[in-house]
Amino acid sequence: MTTVMICDDDPIVREALGAYLEREGDLEVVAMVETAEEALAQIEAARPDVVLMDLALPGMDGIEATRALLASDAVH
Repeated sequence: MTTVMICDDDPIVREALGAYLEREGDLEVVAMVETAEEALAQIEAARPDVVLMDLALPGMDGIEATRALLASDAVH
């Protein structure tokens, strides 16, 4: 089972991606967050295999957030 975190500021996109991925038998959405800061706060608890990160986020952008996630100990 591959676990996924979705980070997107648009609730429609988050819900649509989550619903689409959940239909796949080998994927599990473990977290859906609105901001990069939320992704960083939840990454350790969620421990996803994959993070789908929006690049254009309010506050910290997706590129900066991805760098921070990769630098954290929570990413495998």
